[in-house]
Amino acid sequence: MTKALEKKYIPLANYFSMAKEPLLTLHLSEVEKIIGQNLPNSAYLNQSWWEKTKAPSKYFHAWIDHGYRVKEFKPNRFVSFERMDLLDKNGGNNDYENKDILLIRQARHSDARFLAELQKQIEGESDFLLYGKEERALSTQKMKKQIIEWNQSGHSIAFLAILNGEHVGYLMVVGNEAKRASHRAALLLGIQADAQGKGIASSLLQKAEEWAATNAITRLELIVSDENTPARKLFEKIGYESEGIRKNSIITNNKLRNEIYMAKFLDFKKNIRISNSHQVR
Repeated sequence: MTKALEKKYIPLANYFSMAKEPLLTLHLSEVEKIIGQNLPNSAYLNQSWWEKTKAPSKYFHAWIDHGYRVKEFKPNRFVSFERMDLLDKNGGNNDYENKDILLIRQARHSDARFLAELQKQIEGESDFLLYGKEERALSTQKMKKQIIEWNQSGHSIAFLAILNGEHVGYLMVVGNEAKRASHRAALLLGIQADAQGKGIASSLLQKAEEWAATNAITRLELIVSDENTPARKLFEKIGYESEGIRKNSIITNNKLRNEIYMAKFLDFKKNIRISNSHQVR
């Protein structure tokens, strides 16, 4: 960042860096989903919090540095921004309206409630995941503990996909503590039904590969239903190879179904080199 922006607001700056709309409105709950933390009380109550543009405050650089300024604020509801370089005399440029903004970031323990709710929703929508609708309890406390353990381990991580301020997908990358298997990690991917077909899965998988490159992980593996054709085609397109079939391994709608083991091999020497350079720093 060009300014010493608080770490808390870096995801918000990344969000605005991808924004193209002349006018952008975010509910305050959406801002919290983007940053993964609660806003201060003053951000819910006072327009002056959003309109600050002077030190010692620095959070406003999240939008100011990307050409936006606050246009309107409604306490406890929303804040809207306008982009100076795209506004014309009529108040906007329709060519930039309704563009999706996708942010992929690491899940924090403060995201636990949102991630648990999201996983529960996606499991209720899909016939291709291990757990079905309302089949298991996903508590905020358990999810928080899991996220903390992953982030501390160095070999596992969870990513959140945030589309236009809403959580729509996740990717869990689960590594291995055993030294002989420390180069591999298993993937668990979930995308909301109404958010599929927008490139979200590809973006999550790309983020996982970038993370793997800094953690000496050279094998990413997953399991996919043989009837989930869109997912299989996507995995094959980006380099995942089928390694075998687990026959009659899952039952959905009273029908036995097969699953396919798939894996992608990353550049071993390159990832080890990148990982070592990060450790030196």
